[in-house]
Amino acid sequence: MTTGTRDPRGEGDPRGEGDLRRRGFLRGAALGVGALAGGTVAGGTADSVSAAAPSRSQAERVDFHGVHQAGITQAVQPSSVFLSFDVTAADRRELTDLLRALTERARFLTTGGTPAALGITDSPSDSGTLGPQVPHDGLTVTAGVGASLFDSRFGLADRKPLRLTTMPAFADDDLQPDWCHGDLSLQLSAPHPDTVLHALRDIARHTRGAMQVRWRMDGFTSPPRPNGTPRNHLGFKDGTANPDITDPTIARQLLWTDGNGEPPWTTGGTYQVVRLIRMLVEFWDRVSLTEQERMLGRARDTGAPLDGAHEFDTPKFAQDPMGDVIPLDSHIRVANPRTTKTDNSRILRRAYNYDHGMDNDGNLDMGLIFVCYQQDLERQFTAIQKRLAGEPLVDYITPYGGGYFFALPGVNDRTDWLGRGLLA
Repeated sequence: MTTGTRDPRGEGDPRGEGDLRRRGFLRGAALGVGALAGGTVAGGTADSVSAAAPSRSQAERVDFHGVHQAGITQAVQPSSVFLSFDVTAADRRELTDLLRALTERARFLTTGGTPAALGITDSPSDSGTLGPQVPHDGLTVTAGVGASLFDSRFGLADRKPLRLTTMPAFADDDLQPDWCHGDLSLQLSAPHPDTVLHALRDIARHTRGAMQVRWRMDGFTSPPRPNGTPRNHLGFKDGTANPDITDPTIARQLLWTDGNGEPPWTTGGTYQVVRLIRMLVEFWDRVSLTEQERMLGRARDTGAPLDGAHEFDTPKFAQDPMGDVIPLDSHIRVANPRTTKTDNSRILRRAYNYDHGMDNDGNLDMGLIFVCYQQDLERQFTAIQKRLAGEPLVDYITPYGGGYFFALPGVNDRTDWLGRGLLA
C-alpha cells in the first residue's frame, strides 16, 4: 500500500503538529521496553534454501545482536513486510533518536517479554494482538539506509557508502515513483503474519513523527511443494542457485562490504536491492509448459535444469554450446552463465510472493518481492540485470518499484544501536 500524498518536511502544517510529533516520538520508546523474557538465545544459521513454516512452539529465537543484522543470511521466513520510509526528523540529533528508538523496539520485539504497565489512565504500551506476553516467534528486523539519506539534511554526505546510488530504471522496467526509493528500508520477517504486523504497529507507534512510510508491500513464502525450494507465482522454484554463504570465503567475496574501499563504519553491512515485480499470471497461465520451461531453463515439477534430473544439479552449459537443451536466452543461462568471469557476480537472492488483489482493469495483481544482498551493486546486481535485458520472460513480468539500500552493520550488544558508526 502507498501512503498517498506525503509532506515529509512538515510544510503546510499551520498548527506545527509535525514539530510536536517529532519532539515527542521517543516518549513511547522509553516506556515500551518491558521486562525481557528469559531463556537461551539461539543464533540463526546461514542457509541459502528457504524453510517451511515452523509451528509457534518450534520457532527459534534469532539473536538480535551480532556483527551482521539478522534477516540477511537466515532462511527465508513464511511472512514478511517490506517498507521504505522518508525520514522526517528535523536534524541529526533527531535522526540519532530515531535509530536508537528503532533499535530498542527491534531488540524487545525479537527477544519477547512483558510490555510495560503504564497505569489505568494511560493507553496500553502494547497493542495486545499477540496476547499479554509478546513472543519472539523467530522475528527478525533488518534495517537499511538509502542514498537520499546522505543529502544535505543531516551532514552525512562524506559518510555515504561508496557504491550506494539511487536505483536506476533498467531496460525492461516500468518504475512508478510512488513505489521507489526511500531514506530508510525495513524488513520484518517471522513464521506468522500476526507477529510481523504486531511488530510493524509497535515500531510505527514509537517512531511516529520521525519517519513516514513511503511504500509498503507484504510478502509470503510458501512451504516447499513437494520439497526443496519454495515456488513463486509462476509455479517455478525460486532461489535454487544461491551461493553457499555459509562458507566464510564466499561470504567475504560476495556478501559483506568489509574493507573494499568502503567507509570504516560500513564493516558488517551489505548492499540490499529490493525489486517489486508484477507477474502477469493470467497471460503466463496460457503459455505451454514446454515454452515456460525453456524460458526459465528448468523443469517446473522438479526444479532441475533441463539437462539434469534434480533441483540442485549444475547445468552443463559447456556441453550445450548451441542451446539445444537449455536455450541460450533462458533465464538461468543469462542470469548465471557459470563462467570464471561471471562467478564473482553472484548474489544472495531472497524471494517473497505478494498478492495485491485486483488492478483497475480487473486483472490479478500479484508478483514477486525480489530481494538480494551483495558486496558491490555494479559488479553483481547491475551486471546481472544488464545480461537479462530482453530475455523472453520480460513479456510476463514488469518490475515497477523498489530501491537500493545499504543494510546497516549489526548491533554488537545492549549499549550499541543501529547506525551508531554512521552517526558517531
